[in-house]
Amino acid sequence: MLRQRVITALVLAPIIVGGLFFLPPVGFALFTALVLAIAGWEWANIAGIETQPGRWGYALVILLVMGLSYAAPVIPILGALMVFWVLVAIAVVRYPAMEQVWAPVPVRLAMGVAVLAGAWLALNHLRVGALQLGGATSNLLLILYTFLVVWAADIGAYFAGRALGKRKLAPAVSPGKTLAGVWGGLLVVALLATGVGLWFELPPMVFIQFLLVSLITAVASVFGDLFESMLKRHRGIKDSSQLLPGHGGLLDRLDSLVVAIPVLALCFTALGWLK
Repeated sequence: MLRQRVITALVLAPIIVGGLFFLPPVGFALFTALVLAIAGWEWANIAGIETQPGRWGYALVILLVMGLSYAAPVIPILGALMVFWVLVAIAVVRYPAMEQVWAPVPVRLAMGVAVLAGAWLALNHLRVGALQLGGATSNLLLILYTFLVVWAADIGAYFAGRALGKRKLAPAVSPGKTLAGVWGGLLVVALLATGVGLWFELPPMVFIQFLLVSLITAVASVFGDLFESMLKRHRGIKDSSQLLPGHGGLLDRLDSLVVAIPVLALCFTALGWLK
C-alpha cells in the first residue's frame, strides 16, 4: 500500500504543480475544470448513481455549470455557498437526524453541483482577482497558502489526535476524528499564519484578521472532510473511487479543499484583500 501511495504521488505531483502554478488563467480554468469534473464522476457514485453513462453524464453537467458560471458575479454565489455550507455543518453535527432531508439522490446530486462548481468558481477567483495583502500580491502564493492551511490542519490533527485524542469529534460520521485533533490542527495553522504574517510584515489589525481567516478556513476544511465521510457512510462505501492507487479517489483528497477555497476566497474579498 505504501509503495502504491508513493508511486501515485510521484506521478501526480508534477501534473498538479504544473497545472496549478504554471498555466495561464484560461489554462488554469480548463485544468481545474477537468479535475473537478472527474471528481463529479466520483460524486455521482456517492450520490447513488452506479452506471458509468450516468456518472459521466453527471460529470458533463458539472462541466456545463462551471462553464455557465465563469463570467457570473462571484460574491453573490460565494455568499449563497456559505449559507449552503452552514446547513451542511448543521446536518453533519446532527447526523443522522437530518438524513431524510439530504438522502434522496436528486438532493445529493444538487449538493455535488454546488460543492464542485462553487469550489471551481472560488479557485478561479483566487487565480485572477487583484490581490493586495501587505506585501503579498501573488495570486499563486495565495492559492498555495490555501493548500498549506488545509495540509497544516490535517497534519496537526493527525499527530495531536494520535497523541491526545480521546474524545471523538463526530463518532457517528467519522470515528477516527477527535477534538484534540481539531485543536492540534488549529494550533499548527495558527503557527503557519503567524509565520506568513511576520514574513509579509502585516500591520497588527490586518495580522489579527489574517489569523482569524486562516483559522476559519481550517475549521471549514474539517467540515468538508466530515461531509464527504457522512455521504460515504450513508452510501456504504469507504472511498469515492479507486482512481488513485493507494489514495482512493480524487474527492478523498479534495474534500477539505472544496470547502476551504470558497471560505478563504469570500473572506479575502469581504476584507478588501482580493478584488
